[in-house]
Amino acid sequence: MLEVTRSTEAHDRAAQRGAADAKPTSRAPQRWLAALSPVLSVRLVSLLEVFTRAMVFPQSHARRERPMQGHIRKRSKGSWEYIIDIGPHPAQRCSACHRRFWVERRPKGECPKCGGRLTETEERRRQTKAGFATRKEAQVAMNKTLVAVEEHTYVAPTHLSLRNYLTNEWLPAIESTIRASTFRSYKQHVECHICPHIGSVQMQKLSGSAINALYAKLAVSGKRDAKTGLSALSIRHTHATLHRALKDAVRWERTTRNPADAADPPRVAGGGHEMKTWDARQLAAFLTATRSDRLGGLWHLLAMTGMRRGEALGLPWEDVDLEAGRISVRRALIPNGKVVVVSEPKTARGRRSIALDPETILVLREQAARQLSDQQRKGNEWRDTGLVFTKEDGEAWHPEVASRFFRQAVRRVALPTIRLHDLRHTHATLALRAGIHPKVVSERLGHATISITLDTYSHAIPAMQEEAAARIAELVFSCDTA
Repeated sequence: MLEVTRSTEAHDRAAQRGAADAKPTSRAPQRWLAALSPVLSVRLVSLLEVFTRAMVFPQSHARRERPMQGHIRKRSKGSWEYIIDIGPHPAQRCSACHRRFWVERRPKGECPKCGGRLTETEERRRQTKAGFATRKEAQVAMNKTLVAVEEHTYVAPTHLSLRNYLTNEWLPAIESTIRASTFRSYKQHVECHICPHIGSVQMQKLSGSAINALYAKLAVSGKRDAKTGLSALSIRHTHATLHRALKDAVRWERTTRNPADAADPPRVAGGGHEMKTWDARQLAAFLTATRSDRLGGLWHLLAMTGMRRGEALGLPWEDVDLEAGRISVRRALIPNGKVVVVSEPKTARGRRSIALDPETILVLREQAARQLSDQQRKGNEWRDTGLVFTKEDGEAWHPEVASRFFRQAVRRVALPTIRLHDLRHTHATLALRAGIHPKVVSERLGHATISITLDTYSHAIPAMQEEAAARIAELVFSCDTA
């Protein structure tokens, strides 16, 4: 024990001697600098001291980069609040009134207060939250917020209303990314069903119960006359629009959660629109009775290829090869109010090639002859759109007008009422019941996956199962076992 004590004391004395020896050495540069001019020597000594301090005390730099923190204080009314520093945030400063505006989603074009020019900058932002009954409650809430800031999941509170978000941010942002018809549906849901009822609610305070109350109100008085309610399917479509809008809000860091996840839209009996189809005899009777109609060729093409309405109306002659008996689907006509716009097919697999039967090729040749006669009769009034199905002056048909003419034709022929889109369902159902492989049917329809075909036309599967059972039994028991 004594030896250890002596050893420690010797070590301390050696350290003191080393420090004493090093002291004159550290002053040597200063004595050398004193030989220079007084002003230059003072400046160099100052720079040397700054450099030495930075090398000896690097922890001062570490203190400046410590994690963000906050503090708690008591308000005059007895409640508590916390204030945190959430770090640098994009901002804009007005060059005229010097007001600051935080950039949430899109920068402002000019100062909302004075109309001055705004300069983009980045400033540290502090966030305050009050209303806590005790200091402990404020401390717990502040700690949770600081963790969210560190994990980059924090969303600053905002008074943004649902109406302001949907109309000024969400709809303009998605308009160029979706089909015109889809955007029109979204806009209709927002303007007619969502904003009139819950548009004034702050988006970050929107709850699942408030959305359920909206759906209940729409079911009673959701139509324009406010006397009748929307169908369950229409309410589900509204729910899908609201859910997507709030999902984008979470992705854009406008809110931390999607309250539509907690909502319960009504169930749709039978899975939506009832699928009505014709059998082969009914379809043949309709096509024969409407062969000479101006849109008779359109009905025939839809029924024999399974094309969508917009795909057939947007089909140009350059995508029709009557010699090879094939058509290429590369675009579609989509209604956008009273006008039509050209769009891509509904899915990636919607761009496809479809084989034609001889009768359909003959119908298309008749359509070409009819169109040539219209062109000669109209002369300079003819509009060369290049489309297969046009009006007498060459203009494209509006899809809704084509659907109206189809309903009139069905009533005239006195067949069970179906929609124009049901010709597509009729084509798929007849093909599956004829034993055509579902993969081939899926390719003709342009479905994204074969599972969509099987799920949509499951009503045709039982007949295929029975036929498969009979064929397998015939194959097995017809074998000669002798």
